[in-house]
Amino acid sequence: MTSDIDLFVGKRLRRRRRLLGLTQQALAEQVGIRFQQIQKYECGANRVSAARLFELSEALSVPVQYFYEGLSDRDPFGCEDPAHIASDVLSKKETMDLVRAYYAMGEGPRKHLLDLAKSLEAATKPALRLVVP
Repeated sequence: MTSDIDLFVGKRLRRRRRLLGLTQQALAEQVGIRFQQIQKYECGANRVSAARLFELSEALSVPVQYFYEGLSDRDPFGCEDPAHIASDVLSKKETMDLVRAYYAMGEGPRKHLLDLAKSLEAATKPALRLVVP
């Protein structure tokens, strides 16, 4: 039987794998298991043993502690600290695709893209209106 901690570790595993652009199959081959097992780890259906967690940490180039970072910030009701909620955005595939594409560009295009994003953000915020009595 798995727990919320297993689910948390699975989410961290998925986040790191996606950040590196690895498929479940590629990661599974690195640690000598089938991709279905990676799927089960990532969704929290199966608990990751200490030995396997060590192998995964080496394959993903992170310390074992990476999988537990932020766990102590959760409240007793299982909700994450608001500062960590935004980090869930990093677990989305489109975010990782955007980050990879951004860093594949040269410095000049990156600056222009960032300026564009900032101007679009400003355009979507409601304008502050000064009311003069």
